[in-house]
Amino acid sequence: MSEKRLYHSVAAEIASLIAEGAFPKGTRLPGERELAQRFGVSRVTIREAEIALQAVGRIEIKTGSGVYVCAEQSHNQAGLPKVSAFEVTEARLLIESEGAALAAKVISDETLDKLEALSGQMANSDKQVSTAADKAFHATIANASGNAAIVHIIETLWRMREEVPDVKYMYESICYEDAHLRANEHQDILDALKAHDPAGAREAMRRHFRHLMTEMLDVSERRALDEIEQRISVSRERFLSSAA
Repeated sequence: MSEKRLYHSVAAEIASLIAEGAFPKGTRLPGERELAQRFGVSRVTIREAEIALQAVGRIEIKTGSGVYVCAEQSHNQAGLPKVSAFEVTEARLLIESEGAALAAKVISDETLDKLEALSGQMANSDKQVSTAADKAFHATIANASGNAAIVHIIETLWRMREEVPDVKYMYESICYEDAHLRANEHQDILDALKAHDPAGAREAMRRHFRHLMTEMLDVSERRALDEIEQRISVSRERFLSSAA
């Protein structure tokens, strides 16, 4: 658990340093050993973090040459604020719950059928299919609200979820845990929409996001403990081996 989850936070720290200019565009990142000492983690964790950052266009790994900060950042984060996963989820709770309440009043049978199909797709074992269905499920409810301002805000919040590195990593850490519980939460939202129950739809959506924030807090706590354990392990190996 420690290596797999720890690299997310290290990648987010490196991404923040790139954004702040500590690692300028086009320059070579310090080597694995130096970064491992800087963050108090293993070289394996640094390697995993670099692979994740390359996947979102922040860096380029050149075999035999080193790791370089991309001159053109392709993560398409232009215009987005620096936010945490908690802030994005809190905003989604406030906006999407009201969008669901509006949608419940006017949602059509055709749209309900679409949501039913998307709910089934979210149970797919393929993460890409499941995530796409989840996004479409929430977007369909937003569109059903009939409020273009709400639709725009929710689309922007999804951009933050997908394009802000630390938000993306946090969601990736939690979205495939307790899949059965998440499926039940989406079904509760759908049932309230089918009943044309605005209050029920609002509360079902709020429960869904409260559960997401609880999971985020749990992941953050585990990650903090993992980081402490990893740093102690690195220190023990360094200092006790030299004292032997």
